[in-house]
Amino acid sequence: MFKVIATAVVGLALMQAPAHADDTIKIGFIASLSGSQATLGRDLLDGFQLGVDSLGGKLGGVPAEVLARDDQGKPDVGAQAAQKLVERDRVPIVTGINLSNVLLAAVPKVLDADRIYLSINAGPSELAGKGCSPHFFNVAHQNDTVPEAMGLHLNQIGVKNLYIMAPNFAAGKDMVAGLKRTYKGQVAAEIYTQFGQLDYSAELAKLRSVKPDALFVFYPGGMGVNFFKQLAQAGLKGEIPVYTVFSTDQDTLPGIGDAALGIESTAYWSEQLDNPLNKKFVADFEKTYKRIPSPRAAMGYDGARLIDAALKQNGGKFVSADSFAKALRTVDFKSIRGDFKFNTNNFPIQDHYLLKVEKDAQGRLVNTVVKTITTAYADAYAGQCKMAHAKP
Repeated sequence: MFKVIATAVVGLALMQAPAHADDTIKIGFIASLSGSQATLGRDLLDGFQLGVDSLGGKLGGVPAEVLARDDQGKPDVGAQAAQKLVERDRVPIVTGINLSNVLLAAVPKVLDADRIYLSINAGPSELAGKGCSPHFFNVAHQNDTVPEAMGLHLNQIGVKNLYIMAPNFAAGKDMVAGLKRTYKGQVAAEIYTQFGQLDYSAELAKLRSVKPDALFVFYPGGMGVNFFKQLAQAGLKGEIPVYTVFSTDQDTLPGIGDAALGIESTAYWSEQLDNPLNKKFVADFEKTYKRIPSPRAAMGYDGARLIDAALKQNGGKFVSADSFAKALRTVDFKSIRGDFKFNTNNFPIQDHYLLKVEKDAQGRLVNTVVKTITTAYADAYAGQCKMAHAKP
């Protein structure tokens, strides 16, 4: 078991480069570990922990020390945590962060210090296009791509008039932009609610009056739990087909309960994805944490294993951000998702699936894979990214 430090108590000695094989590699980890998004942040950390534990508590063959920081879901707190990690704690690599607005505030602190940021969740458009960096990577997704896959699916099934709802923050706007990029029907309404809002009675009354063909929502964490329960209580779930992204995962399904049954979503990973690496991860996570993993946990696990692979390619050493970035781009990494590679903007090229909430043999709510929607799908911003290293 590797060591997680929740407060800054490490020494002030500067990070040595290159590191010796018997040194400890420090990883800075930031996530929402308190507040309304704490479930998502905890899943990121638990998945990352399991990834390191599966490697004997080491990354690249070097003992790993993970310094975990709580951003409280607040951009200013996340930025402060990132600055302390790179300046005081001298970590070479920072990861985590479940909220895009927090990521956008924190990442400059890491990049300005010439360190690596590896996102295992948030993927805002600002960092995928003109604002890309050779030292920023996202192993999970670019925000727009999963709803883009949903737009393609809605076209295929003939939805002509769509009602859209999302919280008013960076990821919410990216999700809607992605959906509208591929969806060809009419938008009946585009509603942005306050981030963290938990009462949707007024919005549901308006939805009922419009009577669209279908409803698309993005409400992660506690927002999603409240929204879907209130939707069912209002009797609207049976009246209007509901589609979503990142809102009916294992970090919200236990709270939503049977109100989530039958809801379809798009994703690049599922707890039901049928490949040996994923089956082992899901089984190990359930054994360790006594719950089914979410996509956040899955990407935390993949992120730890990617760092391990890149460090091994460099002989277990972090010599510089440039050398580690080169290893991240070129390493032969096996993801629990199956096919995966980085695009020229350091964001994923990967497959996307249609999922449906059903019950497994044990009566638990799970996301069953219905079909593949896209293969080797790249985000829409890569062409705007200009980096000297950029190669297909």
